[in-house]
Amino acid sequence: MLFNKGFLFYKFFNIRLFFYLLFHKYDLLVANDLDTLLPNYLVSEIKGIPLVYDSHEYFTGVPEIQNRPFVKWVWKSIERLIFPHLRYVITVSDSIADRYEDEYNIRPLTVRNCSMHSGHIRKFSRDELGVDSAHLLLILQGNGINIDRGGEELIRAVSITEKTFLLVVGSGDSLNNLKKSAQDLKISERVRFIDNVPWEELMRYTKSADVGLSLDKNSNQNYRFSLPNKLFDYLSAGIPVIAGDLPEVSEIISGNECGLVIREVTPESISEAVVELLNNPEKLSQLKKNASRASEKLNWETESEKVKTLYEGVIKGIKV
Repeated sequence: MLFNKGFLFYKFFNIRLFFYLLFHKYDLLVANDLDTLLPNYLVSEIKGIPLVYDSHEYFTGVPEIQNRPFVKWVWKSIERLIFPHLRYVITVSDSIADRYEDEYNIRPLTVRNCSMHSGHIRKFSRDELGVDSAHLLLILQGNGINIDRGGEELIRAVSITEKTFLLVVGSGDSLNNLKKSAQDLKISERVRFIDNVPWEELMRYTKSADVGLSLDKNSNQNYRFSLPNKLFDYLSAGIPVIAGDLPEVSEIISGNECGLVIREVTPESISEAVVELLNNPEKLSQLKKNASRASEKLNWETESEKVKTLYEGVIKGIKV
């Protein structure tokens, strides 16, 4: 790649991808997100082969482009040009599917990013983690621990809540600020940061926790419609969730009675929810049972059947 960031990176990437696809042989194309859709669509039309568009988010609603009107216009123009002609579309939540249906009169197939069963994975003991057994162990995980995802408020919540210990596992733009905040608030001994690890190791940490946090704010359309992977990791691990009041997340938590939904993502509201579970072990135990029960239906082994059915239909339509 001649360019590594910005508009020129995406332009050059799409040109290279177009020629790569044009001069290689295959039976099926899959475009992951809007930034790969244009070359995939052009080559699928030229070669007359099927294209599946797998939209992992509401791309034109991501926070990174909301204050960049020209960049947003370019991506939206590409979407408007191509989307009405797509036959096979997958997305990750019903809210995003609703939005696309309203805009283009095409209903994508919703395939949630559910986690695999994790019953075979052994959790870490408190001794292995070096965490006091009297503390409520919290976890925030993910590859996108970024701004407006509640990390800053969570660190401050831990600082005002006794008998809590927080694991932050993953990566993101906000991590350096979170580490500094933990030091400034003098709670570094109760907050541990762990870099990205393989999923099975991640689940060892997750299964060791008492509560998982999903604190995305309603600050942009992409977060509003999101259904984060970590939510399903928490359920697979059999731990309840404290989450912000986003429609998709709230529906799963309320419908399965597997956690607490807070109206606003503030240090005080997070702390109140944590204290509620800390002071009510019977409720915490019941929520854990409900989380495990929810994972029996919200798992990848079940959800992936939708993907298999879709691709069976695509493959049957390919002329041999």
